[in-house]
Amino acid sequence: MSPISLDDVRAAAEALRGSVVETPCVHSRVLSELTGAEVVLKFENLQFTASFKERGALVKLQSLGAEERRAGVIAMSAGNHAQAVAYHAQRLGIFAVIVMPRFTPTNKVEHTRAFGAEVILAGESFDDAAELARRLAGERGLTLVHPYDDPRVIAGQGTVALEMLAAFPDLETLLVPVGGGGLIAGNAVAAQGLRPGIEIVGVEMGRFPALWSALRGVPPRFGLSTLAEGIAVKQPGRLTLPIVRERVREILLVDEADIERAVLLLLEVEKTVTEGAGAAGLAALLRHRERFAGRRVGLILSGGNIDLPVLSLIIQRGLVQSGRLVRLKVALRDVPGALAEVIGIVGSSRANIVHIDHQRTFTELPLEQAAVIITLETRGHLHIQELLENLREGGYAVDLATHYSPAEQGAERNA
Repeated sequence: MSPISLDDVRAAAEALRGSVVETPCVHSRVLSELTGAEVVLKFENLQFTASFKERGALVKLQSLGAEERRAGVIAMSAGNHAQAVAYHAQRLGIFAVIVMPRFTPTNKVEHTRAFGAEVILAGESFDDAAELARRLAGERGLTLVHPYDDPRVIAGQGTVALEMLAAFPDLETLLVPVGGGGLIAGNAVAAQGLRPGIEIVGVEMGRFPALWSALRGVPPRFGLSTLAEGIAVKQPGRLTLPIVRERVREILLVDEADIERAVLLLLEVEKTVTEGAGAAGLAALLRHRERFAGRRVGLILSGGNIDLPVLSLIIQRGLVQSGRLVRLKVALRDVPGALAEVIGIVGSSRANIVHIDHQRTFTELPLEQAAVIITLETRGHLHIQELLENLREGGYAVDLATHYSPAEQGAERNA
């Protein structure tokens, strides 16, 4: 028997009213054109703590008795559940301890501390943090607020689907990021309770296929890390797994490159910031276009807590992949004026120079020649080809510098 029902989700929605954001749910014309599906986005990254986790955390905290509130709570989390528990515990006057893996993104750790929680960094993974949290709960008499394996938490997460189907009752598919399974379990119960024929599809990282493996009865193999750390869970929930078995059509796997592309596309097209896990639904939609072509698909942008250095790197790598940022390696005579001639050709080609590395020493070219590595902003791949042709017509040997040689790496480190 399922631990929650549609009525439980409706009760959770009533309990949350006025305490969490009823986030926008909108049709994306551009993403629909790009994917061939009719795409609806649910912006849970616009919650106050930037993730859907507030819903389940608050429902659980509101259910505590007076003695439990006085004693305090403890949670384990890779970041979003931590912030949600800390924020709403502070609002309700409840002391909170949060155990987080040591490599949790800095912004998530600092935001959790800012809400007044006691933060303990321990272990390499969520599972390591969970083990310590359970032990401390017993030792210190704290109530454990589990991030996904709790009926009230699951019901709270399911309120996302209530809002989506209220706005778009004709949705045919929900694509849901999957970690421990709380979000997909709650939304499966809610969505299929309202619309029995709706298809629920989960998305996991290929490096952390816990539910995918469990459903197939095969031993999972895990990577060391992932850009989508919010769904990097090695053990599906005891309560969530049966719900997933019963209600979820399939689990799709995506890789790191899929996530990078989806994060960048949401930033560029929708002007919204998502973390890796938050972009998982779009990553799956882009990877499996034929699977969803022509269907009305709802995507839950589950969170927006991404470290700025990581986001910056995704943007830079995306610019490279789209041909808007390129490095060229040009061989030229080591005489006065030679570099100016190259720069002149680049300028006449309407490319913008970002960086120049002019090497005489760290190169394998003959003594009378020098190597110039130029980083440029361009309009795309066709513009790059035009630029290469112009340089070659000018008599220069030029290639795309896709990587540095060992000597060039040393030169850049010493620059």
